[in-house]
Amino acid sequence: MSETRVMGQPLTRLEGERKVTGRAPYAYEHPLTDPLYLHPVLSTVPRGRLTGVDASAAEALAGVRAVLTPYNAERLAGAGDGEFAVLQSEEVSFHGQFVAAVVADTPETAREAAALVRVEYARAPHDVVLTADHERLYRPVGEDDEGPASDTEEGEVEAALERAEVVVDQTYRTPTEHNNPMEPHTTVAVWEEEPGRLTLYDSTQGVHVVRASVAGVFGLDPERVRVVAPHVGGGFGSKGEAHAHDVLAAMAARVLPGRPVKFALTRQHMFSLVGYRTPTIQRVRLGADRRGRLDVVVHESVEQTSTVQEFTENSAMCSRWMYAAPHRRTRHRMAALDVPVNFWMRAPGEAPGMYALESAMDELAQACGVDPVELRVRNEPERDPQSGAPWSDRQLVRCLREGAERFGWYGRDPSPRARREGDWWVGTGVAAASYPHLYNPGSVAVVRYGGEGVYEVSIGAVDIGTGAWTALTQIAADALGVSVSRVRLRIGDTDLPSASVAGGSSGTSSWGTAIVAAARAFAAEHGGAPAPGAVARASAGEDTVDEGYAVYSFGAHFAEVAVHADTGEVRVPRMYGLFSVGRVVNPRMVRSQFLGGMVMGLSMALHEQSFRDPRYGHVANGDFAEYHVATNADVRDLRAEWLEGEDPRATPMGSRGVGEIGVVGTAAAVANAVYHATGVRVRDLPITLDTLVR
Repeated sequence: MSETRVMGQPLTRLEGERKVTGRAPYAYEHPLTDPLYLHPVLSTVPRGRLTGVDASAAEALAGVRAVLTPYNAERLAGAGDGEFAVLQSEEVSFHGQFVAAVVADTPETAREAAALVRVEYARAPHDVVLTADHERLYRPVGEDDEGPASDTEEGEVEAALERAEVVVDQTYRTPTEHNNPMEPHTTVAVWEEEPGRLTLYDSTQGVHVVRASVAGVFGLDPERVRVVAPHVGGGFGSKGEAHAHDVLAAMAARVLPGRPVKFALTRQHMFSLVGYRTPTIQRVRLGADRRGRLDVVVHESVEQTSTVQEFTENSAMCSRWMYAAPHRRTRHRMAALDVPVNFWMRAPGEAPGMYALESAMDELAQACGVDPVELRVRNEPERDPQSGAPWSDRQLVRCLREGAERFGWYGRDPSPRARREGDWWVGTGVAAASYPHLYNPGSVAVVRYGGEGVYEVSIGAVDIGTGAWTALTQIAADALGVSVSRVRLRIGDTDLPSASVAGGSSGTSSWGTAIVAAARAFAAEHGGAPAPGAVARASAGEDTVDEGYAVYSFGAHFAEVAVHADTGEVRVPRMYGLFSVGRVVNPRMVRSQFLGGMVMGLSMALHEQSFRDPRYGHVANGDFAEYHVATNADVRDLRAEWLEGEDPRATPMGSRGVGEIGVVGTAAAVANAVYHATGVRVRDLPITLDTLVR
C-alpha cells in the first residue's frame, strides 16, 4: 500500500483480532479487584407514590452490602433532568422506574435480595395510550421558538389542496420500537474517596457527554470524573447520553467507596430504562397535477413523550427538504404520558418520517398512473426547499435511476397483484432515502510524534462497533502522509481530548475533521522531520461545513417481496440500496453500515413492535422471545452500493455520514412492494400476516 493513499482502502478492523479472541474489554469485563454487583428494584405501577419500602429481608441475606431506597439515598446536586432524579422522591412516573437497588458480593445474591424487597404503592390514575386526538396534545416548542420541532408553513396550503387535481390524504402509524443493541447498557462505577474521583467503565456512545451529565448530577468538577469505553457492543442511539442506570451505579459506588460496583441491565430492564422510538401517528397530504407534479406537501405528526422529560422525534422534518412544492406545512404535536423517557433510535425522525412520506409518494404515483421512480424525479428540487441554498452534492435522481437499472426495476407490470409464482404474490417497491449531514465542531485531536516514524493520535471518540478504530487510523495516516502501521490511535477515554458523541452519523465527520486539523497543525509547526515528542493540537472547528450549501446524503431503496396467497406470510427475497455519501473512507465498513441499516429497516417493516399494556403501563413483550427482530432467515439477497465521489463542502476528507441513511426509507420500500404484490395498502407498521389476510 502507498504510504499516503490509505483512505478508501477496505482494511479489516484493526481491533478485530482482539474482539474475536476476547481480549477487547467491554464495560463489564474490565479487570477490577473485588467487585460488587448491583440489581435494581423496579416499580410495578405506572403512576403513583411509594407508601413504604421494606428492605429487612434483603438486608438479612448473607453477602448483601447495601440496599438503596428513596429514604436513604443521597440527595443529588443536579437532578433537574427528571431522568436523573434517581431515588430522589416517592413519586412514581412510569412502570419500570427505579424504586430501590441492592448491592451484594455476587450478581446472584443481588438479584435474590432485590426480589425480597417489598414495596407498597398508592396508585394514581395513569395514561399510556397515544391517540391522534389526545386531549393534552401540545406544541413541543414555544410560540417564538424556531427550533426543529416548530411549525412551518409556506404558501397557501389549504387553497392548494382544494385546487389540486390529485390528492393523497392518508394517516400512517409506526409503533414503539426498542433499540436492543447486542451489549446491554452497562456501567461499572468506582469511587475513590482520596482523591475524590469517580471512574465509570461505561457502555456509551460518548464518554465526554456521560462525564458532563454525571458530574452535574453529583455536583462534581468534571475533572474528577473519568469515563472509559474502548469497546462498545452497539447502541443505535440509545447509548448516546447518560441514563438513570449510570446515576444509580455511581450512587452505589459512593456508598461503598473503593469497591467497584458492576451494573449490567438485563434485556427486560432495557425496555423501560434506556429509551425507545416513540410511536407516531402521521397524516400526510399531497396535492399534485395529473402528471404527479407536487403543488402542496403537508406532513403532521403526533408523538408521545414522557412526563419525566420531553423528547421530540421530529418525524415531519424530512418533508421540509425532500421534494419541490411551493405550498408546504409541517407540524408536530406531543402528548406527555406516564411512560418511560423516549430517546434516540437510529435515524430519529427520519426513519418513521420517511416511511410516511415515501409511502404517500407511492400512493400518489398509483393515483396518477406514473412510475414511482419517475414521480420522484419529476419532483426533484433545484435548491433546498427549506433554506433556498444550493445543494452541496444532491445525487438522488442518479441513485433512483441507476439503482432502478441495477435492481431490474424497469419492465415490471405496474398493476398491483399482477405477478404470481406458485403460492406467492410477488411485487417490487421503491423509496428514496435522505439524511442530513450533521457535524459537531467541538471535537479536539492531538498528534504526537513518538520517534522511529510512529505517530500517536489521541481523541476521546468512541467506537460503538462501527469501525472507528480503523477509519480514524486511516484518516490520520492519510493526513500525516504515512502508512496505517505508523499510527497509534487512542480513543474511548475522557482522559483524552474532548470528542462529540457517536450519533447522528456525525462521528467520523467530526472526529476525522479534528484529526485532519491536528495533522495540518503538526506539519505547520514541526515540518517534515519532527523531533521525538513533537506535538500539535487542533479542534474540528478549524475546518467546518461550507455554510453556503445544503449538505445531505441521499439514496434509493428497492425491495422485492413475496406474500403467500393463503397465509399472508411476507418474505423479502432481495433488497438493493444505492447511496450518495461523498467519499468513502473504508468500503468494507461502509458496506457493513449500509447493510445493517437496511436489515434494521426490514425489521421495522415486518417485525418490530413493543406492546404497552394500557392496564399496567409496561411493555408486555419486553424480551427477545416476543419482541421480534429480523434474523438470518429474513435476510436473503441484500446488496448495498454507492456512487463514487467526494463532497469537500462537508468535511476536509470529502466524506459524509453513513451510519443512519441505510435504515431511512427501507420500511417504505418493503411496504410499497407489499402493496404492489397484493393490492393491499398497509399503513400501520409492522406489516404482519393478519393485516394482509384481513
